[in-house]
Amino acid sequence: MDTDMAQKETGKQEILTQGQVKPPFTGPENDGSRPQADTPGPKQTEQANKWAVLVIVAIGVFMATLDSSIVNISLPAIASSFGVPLSGEIEWVIIAYLVVTAGVLLTAGRISDMIGRKPIWAAGLIIFTVGSAFCGFAPSLGLLIAARALQGLGGALIMAISPAMLTSAFPAHERGRALGLNAVVVALGVSTGPTLGGIITSTLSWRWIFFVNLPIGIIGLILTMRILKEKMRWNRGKFDPAGAILLALGLVAITLGLSFGQEWGWNSPLLIGCLATGVIALILLYIVEKRVADPIINLSLLHNRVFLSATLSLVLSFLALFAVSFMLPFYLEELRGFTTVQAGLLLTPLPLTIAVIAPFSGTLADRFGTRWLAAGGLTIACIGLILISQLDAHSSTWDIIWRLVIIGMGQALFQSPNNSALMGSAPKELQGSAAGFLATGRVVGQSSPRWCAAKRVNDV
Repeated sequence: MDTDMAQKETGKQEILTQGQVKPPFTGPENDGSRPQADTPGPKQTEQANKWAVLVIVAIGVFMATLDSSIVNISLPAIASSFGVPLSGEIEWVIIAYLVVTAGVLLTAGRISDMIGRKPIWAAGLIIFTVGSAFCGFAPSLGLLIAARALQGLGGALIMAISPAMLTSAFPAHERGRALGLNAVVVALGVSTGPTLGGIITSTLSWRWIFFVNLPIGIIGLILTMRILKEKMRWNRGKFDPAGAILLALGLVAITLGLSFGQEWGWNSPLLIGCLATGVIALILLYIVEKRVADPIINLSLLHNRVFLSATLSLVLSFLALFAVSFMLPFYLEELRGFTTVQAGLLLTPLPLTIAVIAPFSGTLADRFGTRWLAAGGLTIACIGLILISQLDAHSSTWDIIWRLVIIGMGQALFQSPNNSALMGSAPKELQGSAAGFLATGRVVGQSSPRWCAAKRVNDV
């Protein structure tokens, strides 16, 4: 059927890439737990385009997740290179990335709803790749931190819209499968990072952990410009600068407070002021967003029970997951005496388990719905967390591995169905905003474990 004829008949289809049609939103009654009916279209062209989009998204997501995990394992070498201790200023190499990412994610999602996905995605790849080059050549710790902040901006643009690109490219009955494959890419990036970072740092230099992003980013940008045919548009309301500023201020202040609570002291005026600033900014944001015609955060999403519960569950699950990822390297290296490479290898069972199971859980979610699958996954993950908390100085390597596998099984069964429910509960015109919420929940969960795990790390 001719594309123009299809648009006239349905009034709800949107062209994303050449020859590929996005299925319409079926209405507010869709809760995201069951896939919507497919939209008819030219099957062969649609098949080619959706897999091309998946490849493009996979490249960007892999680069961003690889970078986050590869830096963590190489932090001691970076500190040694600049002659600084492992606590204090060196922590900003991680925090600068997280803070900028947290402040930009939701705004990036909203802008993508306004002007389209392609320009935001391309900008993210360019900024992240350039930031990686600056990181590799940084002559001082201060410039490295600044370059990491630039990387965080690029990473925010990439992670903010990657789920929306997939849910827009794939038909509704394959949404869980697409997000499951995306979870595989995330897991591979996370699992590859520690091992690759340890090898690169040991054999070359920590600077090369950033240089590895350059060819990945260039390839991703070339494919983006050649394959994605979406043109920039500005047809979905005005930008909300006041909301964007308040949102960034609130999330940045809270992320900083949670990240440095242990170091500053939980009763310190600096911490209290930081958290209070964040809370006040978010309260003002809510007031402003209720009054503007085109808010940076569409509050109707938060009134959606499925969307809200999926977002909160996401934050809590990532808080638990990253608490494990944050503490285990200290346990393995400081208490057990493993080398950096050995510790990296011992951390891989968790993300590798996610990589193996996530596609199947996404497919099962497409067929049977998301609710019970996600709930069962969280239950298994909780059991794994209880088991891993029982590790001590005499636990065998096998004891560590099988506990990580259980956590990975639970997270894999939870993430794909939960993300599918979250994205499926949002209308098509708010897919970018929904993806921004998803990515922000991940970042908040990633930064929060620092304060809840710091005491145990100090004990080690």
